Amino acid sequence: MSAHGAQDPPVEPSDPPKRFAGIRAALRFTGLPTSWLDKRPKLPSRNWLIFLTTVSSVTGYYVYDRRQCKQIRQTYIDRVKHFSEEATDPLALPRKVTVYGAKWPGDEDYNQCIKHFRKYVKPILVAAAVDYEMIVGKRHGDIARRVAEDTRLRRRIDLGIDVDSDYTKVLPTYKPVSEQRQAELDGGIVIVGRPTFKEFMAGLKKGWTDGLDEIDQDEVLARDLESDGYFDESDDGVDNGESGSSEKVASQPLIKQPPAYTPLYTSPSSFLTPSTPPMRGKIPQALNDPPAEIPQLPPLLLVNFVDHLGFKQIPLMLWGFFNQRHQVRSGAEAAYRLIMKTTRRIDKGQNDLDFGTMDEAYYKKSSLVDDINAARKKYYEALPAKLDVARALSRGAREPTKEERENPPPTEVELRAGRMDKERRWRNDLVGWSIINPSSNVAWDERFTNALQIFVDPTESTYSSD
Repeated sequence: MSAHGAQDPPVEPSDPPKRFAGIRAALRFTGLPTSWLDKRPKLPSRNWLIFLTTVSSVTGYYVYDRRQCKQIRQTYIDRVKHFSEEATDPLALPRKVTVYGAKWPGDEDYNQCIKHFRKYVKPILVAAAVDYEMIVGKRHGDIARRVAEDTRLRRRIDLGIDVDSDYTKVLPTYKPVSEQRQAELDGGIVIVGRPTFKEFMAGLKKGWTDGLDEIDQDEVLARDLESDGYFDESDDGVDNGESGSSEKVASQPLIKQPPAYTPLYTSPSSFLTPSTPPMRGKIPQALNDPPAEIPQLPPLLLVNFVDHLGFKQIPLMLWGFFNQRHQVRSGAEAAYRLIMKTTRRIDKGQNDLDFGTMDEAYYKKSSLVDDINAARKKYYEALPAKLDVARALSRGAREPTKEERENPPPTEVELRAGRMDKERRWRNDLVGWSIINPSSNVAWDERFTNALQIFVDPTESTYSSD
């Protein structure tokens, strides 16, 4: 009772505790809050719905694309794997192809073409037991020079100018020249990308057009650089950097002496003119002239390749990342054409030379020519000072400074060698860029019409090498 004599209201009995059954009863004793057991699921918030929808869509598209890549690759592997199960002679060499990959303009990674081949074309060739040899161009023009030199050596061997040694002929794996040529025809050549195609055709034309004499390109360059006067000494003395001894040095007559002999700098013979290339051996003119007809050459497999570079091409990079199945299908179809040996003659009228023309629109804007001109100008502006220091120290006109003792400056011989290396690289880059420049056409010779073939789909074949 209260202090005023009023009675308290009756206390209503509380509800009995809720009983849990089954798994909920077991989870109750694990320490989970009771409210969690009664919680019912509900839709997430608007922001969570947007996030989950975006992530699940992107992930699902990525998984679908990679699954399709595996299925497409496995489909073509199943088509050609029976070639690897055929019985062959233990000493017989497998079918072998040569893969060329040139440097893509604007990309410092020169290996992009070969990476494309390894990822999309190689798995199908390996399944069919087709061997391959990869030739990579690290700088512009490397593929053209390699193809031209290989073609020249082939012509020398076919004409009997160069022969295999007796030690090579006794090897059990040795094959006569005729069998080697047939193995090349049975194999083929893989061309990855438009720049590689341009360099290959330029080198092929040069190899079948130029003479067969062995030319030392370093000697040709040394004779060309000798007459430009950058290393000539003036008649009024040499500035050795010492004001006290400048009059003494100027009063001494300077006698021009021939430069010290190095493998990179040799004085040309008196009967050679700058326009005459040095030759190692004289070849009869009848053999040295370009042939009227070119023998059958290995067929070409043209593989499409585009290397997207730059900020503007980021959308294309993203699209390619989520659509690699198209690249897998293209590479597998190309490998399948090579394995099935379905070819036809290359035809200039069917726009075969326009292979990859649209890909040139994706070239990154190049300033190679301007960069080379700027680097060359900067180098030759700093060369006289370096040359004066090298000559002053070599002749004892002054004592070296403390910094020169710790870090000796280059000698005149080293300056000549360094200049030759730079000029060789600059000139080769300019020649290579002139080949792959979008404004230049693919090199062509009418003799290639009956000598070159390209791999095509079996349904598109109009001429078979068989």
